[in-house]
Amino acid sequence: MKQENIFLFVPNLIGYARIIFACIAFYYMPTSPSLASFFYLFSGFLDAFDGHAARALNQGTRFGAMLDMLTDRCTTMCLLVNLAMLYPESAVWFQLSMSLDVASHWLHLHSTVVKGGESHKSIDLTGNRILRVYYTSRPVLFIMCAGNELFYCMLYLLCFGEGPEILSGYAGLYRLILWVCTPIAITKSFISLIHLVSASCNMAALDASERAKKM
Repeated sequence: MKQENIFLFVPNLIGYARIIFACIAFYYMPTSPSLASFFYLFSGFLDAFDGHAARALNQGTRFGAMLDMLTDRCTTMCLLVNLAMLYPESAVWFQLSMSLDVASHWLHLHSTVVKGGESHKSIDLTGNRILRVYYTSRPVLFIMCAGNELFYCMLYLLCFGEGPEILSGYAGLYRLILWVCTPIAITKSFISLIHLVSASCNMAALDASERAKKM
């Protein structure tokens, strides 16, 4: 049987396209907020299709899962770096958000792999209830991820204007979307904190189990 080329699987090709669109967004961020936002959100939108393609074509791979997670983390981190420059008085909050996002997902992935899972979305159904719902309910996962990305993207766009007027004298489109997405972004950060605590407990339990076997 001819060996398959994992790098050319459809979900991974979608992943490469996401990276290209994200890089285009970063290139335009200093000069063209509309173009930057379009390519950034389009890159994020494609995230909904790589998993579907993987399931439909039976092309789910560890490489694809890692590519997906790293693309998500890196694109969000790069946007937060830009926001830290645009809102210097709030830079510490963006730094904390980046740190929490990266640390929680890395530790969660590492603990999952050590326990024998194939990706960061392999959740023990006997584990934390919030994480179980977050990863097993696709509508919840989509709303959380999309709302979080829209929140940061609207913060970026608000540096350049309010957008089309929606509430006369009160707010434009960008600010209105920001208001809607704010509770989602806060909830997403709370879930990341749960990620971090849960993964830390899992790693400590694994350490304790291994030490007990040696005694």
